Amino acid sequence: MKRFPRSRKVLSGLPSGRGDGSFAYLLLTLGLMVLAGCATGGQAAKESMAAPAAVAAKPAPTPAGPSVERLTGGKEGFVIREPSNLDADARADFEKAKALLAGGEYQKSADLMEKVIAQAPALTAPRINAANAYSRLNKPELAEQHLKAALEAVPGHPAASNEYGLLLRKNGRFAEARATYEKSLAAFPEYHPLERNLAILCDLYLKDLACAQAHYESYSRATPEDKQVRLWIADLQSRNGHLALNTEARK
Repeated sequence: MKRFPRSRKVLSGLPSGRGDGSFAYLLLTLGLMVLAGCATGGQAAKESMAAPAAVAAKPAPTPAGPSVERLTGGKEGFVIREPSNLDADARADFEKAKALLAGGEYQKSADLMEKVIAQAPALTAPRINAANAYSRLNKPELAEQHLKAALEAVPGHPAASNEYGLLLRKNGRFAEARATYEKSLAAFPEYHPLERNLAILCDLYLKDLACAQAHYESYSRATPEDKQVRLWIADLQSRNGHLALNTEARK
């Protein structure tokens, strides 16, 4: 019988091509907009998946604190808006830090993001980008510190939750990773990388095949263009069939 590969692409940030146990990075802007069903997210591998790419939200009146707006007019998705008190120099540092991160200059990026965070500690984008840089530098404690702060500022923040779930999984904290994914999915079901990464976690790490199948199938319905997941579903169904046969044989 033909067997499908067991490796899994995880969706994290930009760019794609994150192998098992490695971290891609998510270049977040100061406003996060996600359009469900559109290619507006980050990428990763079936070990975990990349998150939809973040795009700058349209200017709007500055709210008193972070806010989540659901799209209307037949569109599915959301916009996370956060008030920012960054001056022009800090904004320039933020953009430069993003470019350094994209260019693989992780320590320089992290150092510059820390300057931005010092001026606006409540902003989530600099913290999530800093966490990605620290993950690349194999400094999980610093990455976790920033991701926790981002999730405190915006509970269930999908990009922060996606990255935190990957960090927890990489460090063998599977139950915590699952709880992180599930909490964020309950609040942001449109953020499909969470569902793909949860399915991978259940499949390859928790060995909870029912959980894996449910989330693979849900993700596949939402993103039918991802043909690789169809192969993983077929592989999972094949394994479930063998498991049922072996169970019957032992009776």
